[in-house]
Amino acid sequence: MNRGVTIEPWLREILRCPVTHSELVDGVDEGGEPVLVATEADAERGGRLQYPIRDGIPVFLVDEATVLPTEA
Repeated sequence: MNRGVTIEPWLREILRCPVTHSELVDGVDEGGEPVLVATEADAERGGRLQYPIRDGIPVFLVDEATVLPTEA
């Protein structure tokens, strides 16, 4: 469940995946923690990247991102 993490609309419009430069949407990881998910897949990594949100701050380090496999 998204724990009330809110990102200001003006900031949401300019945030982009640092790898694919695609928009980011809200999501939840396997543990129920909030994440931001790239709307486009990264061909090199084989899926869309999701970035954790820690203490209300998105972590846009590629090494911290996890890959969501592409749907068949």
